[in-house]
Amino acid sequence: MIETYAYARAGFLGNPSDGYFGKTISFLVRNFRARVLLYPSARLEIKPSKADMPVFENLEHLYETTRWRGYYGGIRIIQALLVRFMDYCLEAGISLPDRNFTIEYETTIPMRLGMGGSSAIVTAALRALCQYYGLEIPLPVMANLVLETETKELGVPAGLQDRVIQVYEGLVYMDFAKELMEGQGHGNYEPLDPALLPKVYVAYRTSLSEGTEVFHSHVRERWRCGDPVVVEAMRSWASYAEQGRAALLNRDYDTLNQLINANFDLRARIYDIGRGNLQMIQTARQAGATSNFAGSGGAIVGSYKDQRMYEALVAAMRPLGVAVIQPRVCG
Repeated sequence: MIETYAYARAGFLGNPSDGYFGKTISFLVRNFRARVLLYPSARLEIKPSKADMPVFENLEHLYETTRWRGYYGGIRIIQALLVRFMDYCLEAGISLPDRNFTIEYETTIPMRLGMGGSSAIVTAALRALCQYYGLEIPLPVMANLVLETETKELGVPAGLQDRVIQVYEGLVYMDFAKELMEGQGHGNYEPLDPALLPKVYVAYRTSLSEGTEVFHSHVRERWRCGDPVVVEAMRSWASYAEQGRAALLNRDYDTLNQLINANFDLRARIYDIGRGNLQMIQTARQAGATSNFAGSGGAIVGSYKDQRMYEALVAAMRPLGVAVIQPRVCG
């Protein structure tokens, strides 16, 4: 039996420029993970998890469950991965042996809160497939395959950031410049020492946020049309990540803190920010911490000074129905 994992992630700086030839910094959040089991079987089977089962205690249970995890489980994304995996092998001239298997998954990652829940399932499943068939896929290509599973197969707008950090793990600076993406098919990804991070937290809603596909749709269309406001914003976010890399390497946390806040402040001028998400950002700053979206809404990330400030942050978020954690970046 093959057992593989992939973990949640938090976008630290540069969001959301990864899908727009920008630059970002992300780190892994090992507090939450997707787990995949794969083992030989007579037929090929994708086993459902709780998220795929249409069985509920009552209407209230159905309502609460749907508000938390949305309308989709993981079967469709694993099936999409298997199709994309087959296409990759055909394109690469890789002949797979005729060996069936059963694949099953479970996840503890809060879904649809911008923490990479779907891409973690795909990443863990791809790792299991590589082990089963004895394949070694380069990390940049693995990240592309995870992204293409969702964009090409499922039509979900997304960027590479989640997939790169979940494949590489740790703390990574990513450059998605157009000339790199078009010239080599992927960006340049630079692992950084997680010890460079200041004290960081992740806070997330314990109720459903809107999905990534809803959040990004209108800005992507504006970018495609060359809207100068959006185009300049993407350049600014990329610059924040570039400056953030230098600040981390120099341990210049004052500059880093300014960049974290600036990243969200620019986002609020471009995107429509829901009241609940804005309340999380403001509450964190009132407690003295910095704050930025960890993804597409529903979760935030930032830095704090000391344990007293962290405890104040936890206390301030609790009445909002927001949980706060200290992320484990390394294994």
